[in-house]
Amino acid sequence: MSAPKITLYTNHRCPWAHRAHIALKELGLDYEEVIIDLNKPREPWYLEINPRGLVPSISYNGNIITESAIVAQFLADAHPSHLVPPSNSPEGALQRARIAFFVDTYFSKVQPQFMASQRASSAEDRAAAGEALVAAIEKEIEPILSSQKGSGPFFGGSEKLTLAEVLTGSFLLRLLSFHKPEHGLLREDLPELLEKRTPAFTRWAKATVQQESVNFIWDEKSVVEQTKVKIASLAKK
Repeated sequence: MSAPKITLYTNHRCPWAHRAHIALKELGLDYEEVIIDLNKPREPWYLEINPRGLVPSISYNGNIITESAIVAQFLADAHPSHLVPPSNSPEGALQRARIAFFVDTYFSKVQPQFMASQRASSAEDRAAAGEALVAAIEKEIEPILSSQKGSGPFFGGSEKLTLAEVLTGSFLLRLLSFHKPEHGLLREDLPELLEKRTPAFTRWAKATVQQESVNFIWDEKSVVEQTKVKIASLAKK
């Protein structure tokens, strides 16, 4: 099969668009990159590609695919690999269901607490929000990861990245870095709390963010600056 012609419409500071970068890197696919400025109204040409104006979008041999999870799933399906097993067997379908449940749990139970932690306006509020964040991981995510079989560090005991890490990796980068004193976005002792109460999650998250496919576009300083601007903007509304 000839290599597909892929154009990725993205912004490196967007964690949702970052998902597409991880998938493309893991699959070893070449692509052209077009940066979309998310701080300005979308230009008419981009709204013709994606009427919602969001990133990422990809053009795959002239076919437009939008929405980050759909883009990542499409790429994984179009190029079978270690990311996700085919769904044409009970085992493959079951693993896909497990990944889908895990990712849904992360974004419905953990991510809201992470967002609340960033918006905390005082040290007391930040401490309480951080406790709620750790408690959500401890209750919802830790049991899943600690019960997995296999010697690998990734979801399901895999030795290689899976679709679970593709869809969560960019958010884990933020979770594991925003606590730094110079950033002031999460409580500073968050790593210690996670190590003590969620060791399986901590091992998994650290292994994930160390992967080149996850961190190769990561610019911590730039992302932190943009995050603070966004939080300040929301506070004024």
